[in-house]
Amino acid sequence: MRLEQGDKLVMIGDSITEAPKGGGYVERAAALLQVVYPQLGIGVVNKGIGGNTVRDLKRRWQQDTLDLQPDWLSVMIGINDVWRQFDMPGKDTDPVYIDEYESTLRELAGSTQGRVKGLVLMTPYFIEANRQDPMRAMMDRYSAVVKRIAAESGAVFVDTQAAIDELLRYYYPGAIASDRIHPKKAGHMAIARAFLNAIGFVWQ
Repeated sequence: MRLEQGDKLVMIGDSITEAPKGGGYVERAAALLQVVYPQLGIGVVNKGIGGNTVRDLKRRWQQDTLDLQPDWLSVMIGINDVWRQFDMPGKDTDPVYIDEYESTLRELAGSTQGRVKGLVLMTPYFIEANRQDPMRAMMDRYSAVVKRIAAESGAVFVDTQAAIDELLRYYYPGAIASDRIHPKKAGHMAIARAFLNAIGFVWQ
């Protein structure tokens, strides 16, 4: 596994990361790291804040990431950047369009160079199997940005959407999340598993 003895892992994002009611993918990943790798003493810090976009992450980046001096940093952002373009049409929501999303995420990823052992970039997702659905199609474009920046920066890439798509082979979207955004237990577990697989977690 890529994480080593005593590493601090900071995971930052929006409400999916925060999971204010508990049981989110961060909590599940942390528990599995504690159970399978207790000897490593890995610390996990959750810095998710509901409603955040990549613009919000930029505002709090220094305090909530760099100042914490993480060994590893995981970022999953973009759901609100896309969602706000659909859930409040015609209202002044000041959405984050894809050009700003890409330039900001690239800037944030670049700021970690030489400051962390490893960076993990996770795609946003939409719990919708129809790839022609307008919001799903846009989310896929934002996910492609994450993949591109991960390749450029040498970050570990997590295709969160692919993990959700695997569940969608067997379950109706509403069974995974009533609003197709905030997942129930199985959705969070799928995200946690995708993250752990990407960092070389060995399931024992």
